[in-house]
Amino acid sequence: MSERGGSWVLHVDLDQFVAAVEVLRHPELAGKPVIVGGRGDPTERAVVSTASYEAREFGVGSGMPLRIAARKAPDAVILPVDAEAYTAASERVMATLRAQPGATVQVLGWDEAFVGVQTDDPEAYAARLQAAVLDRTRLHCSVGIGDTLVRAKVATGFGKPRGMYRLTAENWFAVMGDRPTIDLWGVGTKISRRLAALGITTVAELATAAPEGLMAEFGPRMGPWYILLGRGEGARVVDDTPWVARGHSRETTYQQDLTEAAQVEEAVRELAVQVLDDVAAEGRPVVGLALKVRYAPFITKTFTKKVAETFDRELVMARIFELVGRIEPERPIRLLGLRAEMAMPDDAREGHTPTRSGW
Repeated sequence: MSERGGSWVLHVDLDQFVAAVEVLRHPELAGKPVIVGGRGDPTERAVVSTASYEAREFGVGSGMPLRIAARKAPDAVILPVDAEAYTAASERVMATLRAQPGATVQVLGWDEAFVGVQTDDPEAYAARLQAAVLDRTRLHCSVGIGDTLVRAKVATGFGKPRGMYRLTAENWFAVMGDRPTIDLWGVGTKISRRLAALGITTVAELATAAPEGLMAEFGPRMGPWYILLGRGEGARVVDDTPWVARGHSRETTYQQDLTEAAQVEEAVRELAVQVLDDVAAEGRPVVGLALKVRYAPFITKTFTKKVAETFDRELVMARIFELVGRIEPERPIRLLGLRAEMAMPDDAREGHTPTRSGW
């Protein structure tokens, strides 16, 4: 790839997507702090799904308990999550991206996608793409321009809001070298802490780290992968193979803590029926299970179990309740979640998890 022309990766990220969709539906909210989460009631247990830029100025962020968000931004308008509306808006955006000349589109979620293009002027292409999205959906987006998927993804953060930014091998270390590892896509709080324990705190330090130390800490596959991530390397080709779900999950936050074993069993059974119905619709066997338990006040544990490949619903249900047996008795529970992993089809995209395998 050359900066004078050739193949480019664009990462398109819709600005404050959910909040922006709500403002389109309720124009009177433009310029006001808007918070979307749960059923829109801050007295209930729920978390923030998204916040407008105006709400973020008060310190409100995704994943924050709704009651705390309401306290931080007392004048904010709090709205319930409307997944159908966001899905419909997302589909219009993705259709717009696919309609761009020569575009190969890899969807990452509701509000972001990679676009692979051949162009001599990626900034001009990105500007036309932004204009097309705005014209057809009335939504603004930011675009990261890169020579790998990782660099394009990271670049978007420098272009927000409504802008664009180019990040390639030529300026990667100048821009990212002194930044903390948590600024990398795929490095969260826990990983950055583990890296820090190894004496690795910056992107440049990660890029030049000895593979042996990282392999000892993260394993023979992930250790070298983190080094590549520090260099901004990885896949350079956008893959539009349809994404295939590895599993299905459901979770519920209870407005009143579950304190009795019978309550927990009933709640898990309800989640299990929903998850297994989702799995049955896929027509693929179950190969693993995960039960998420959030004890009061806010301590989360996840219990996992591999399952011999099976379509047998009753057998899977029995394995689910083996996980239930690992729940600590007499501890109040505020949230339960259940996930069933499925066997992947032979033609599934390699490395379908965007930041890991296959890169």
